[in-house]
Amino acid sequence: MMTETHVNSNHVSLLPPVNSINNQKMDMDVTDDKGWKSKLKIPPKDRRIQTSDVTDTRGNEFEEFCLKRELLMGIFEKGWEKPSPIQEASIPIALSGKDVLARAKNGTGKTGAYSIPVLEQVDPKKDCIQALIIVPTRELALQTSQICIELAKHMKVKVMVTTGGTNLRDDIMRIYQTVHVVIATPGRILDLMDKHVANMEHCRMLVLDEADKLLSQDFKGMLDHVIAQLPSERQILLYSATFPLSVKQFMEKHLRKPYEINLMEELTLKGVTQYYAFVQERQKVHCLNTLFSKLQINQSIIFCNSTQRVELLAKKITELGYCCYYIHAKMAQAHRNRVFHDFRAGLCRNLVCSDLFTRGIDVQAVNVVINFDFPKMAETYLHRIGRSGRFGHLGIAINLITYEDRFALHRIEQELGTEIKPIPKVIDPSLYVATKIEDAQGIDESNVSK
Repeated sequence: MMTETHVNSNHVSLLPPVNSINNQKMDMDVTDDKGWKSKLKIPPKDRRIQTSDVTDTRGNEFEEFCLKRELLMGIFEKGWEKPSPIQEASIPIALSGKDVLARAKNGTGKTGAYSIPVLEQVDPKKDCIQALIIVPTRELALQTSQICIELAKHMKVKVMVTTGGTNLRDDIMRIYQTVHVVIATPGRILDLMDKHVANMEHCRMLVLDEADKLLSQDFKGMLDHVIAQLPSERQILLYSATFPLSVKQFMEKHLRKPYEINLMEELTLKGVTQYYAFVQERQKVHCLNTLFSKLQINQSIIFCNSTQRVELLAKKITELGYCCYYIHAKMAQAHRNRVFHDFRAGLCRNLVCSDLFTRGIDVQAVNVVINFDFPKMAETYLHRIGRSGRFGHLGIAINLITYEDRFALHRIEQELGTEIKPIPKVIDPSLYVATKIEDAQGIDESNVSK
């Protein structure tokens, strides 16, 4: 900034010169710029070892994206120190207004990659819905809304979550108040649009998270219906770990010269070690009991292929004397919400679930995933084991394989280009038990000294 100084020798002013005032103001601004971070309530630094899935970055900082100060405050108070590779790649492009098609592994920071540019571009002075984030499951909607609310805590941006299974009248009352960002499941937001309650004429940002699931037969045609009610000048951000034909067709139909990001050279997370154990069906519960007694489980998620088996297994685990929750799609929504909240809060060590819980659910403490029933599809397997090893941390996935599963095991290994090893008698704790960076360095140094 240039300042002009006018000198008049015949006039002496008792006020300080204008440039002196400007210099003082600039000094105060610089001091403020240096001091604002020190006033933040930043959580303790996460010192666990992380894999290159999240550390292999170009070295950018969040401040380099020219974000609003209030948003930066929320980012740092969330405990996010530096952008992950997917955040580095997509935040600047999304901020430029371009459509984005991004592929990145589960648990590498996709939610931050789209929520940061969405919140940055919302104008809180305008009383209208400006951004819509659609996700496939109710639990993921709740989780995403919580992240957005935390990031926007110093902004005046109002975030609302609306999903099926909750009282529609309550959502109608809330949406008539000031709402800037809506996070929703497809059926509920369509319901609100069709009732002319959710006015989308100023909604210029649409985010589709877990796009492959949203564009599957489960939600056939719903997104076309949603997009038809958005303004013609809009931005679509599409995030997916897998890229089936349905996503390609949708992209060609609705996205305009999208910027494509692909961080999926390999499909499985580097921090997740995968094992299989050959068992007979009747041996599975006994095998699970053995795993519980031998593994150092922080929290575990155990997958079954049907809701009936989820409840039966949860009952068996409780009878064995272990704390266990269960969750599946046929449960009442209030019950599902309570289980989800309590498990994330660490109130129970083990959760038995159906594939309802495979999409985007982020419980950082989970270090063991067990496929009690082996899935048929590689995509399902990929999303299941991605519940462990979140954000570059370490975890293990153990698969109980029956004689009938052997072909599916081989096929999934081939399709994902991954190796599922026979389970050893003793699993090295360093593969899945959180180790602090300093501890690891200390171990290395001690080895050197010997």
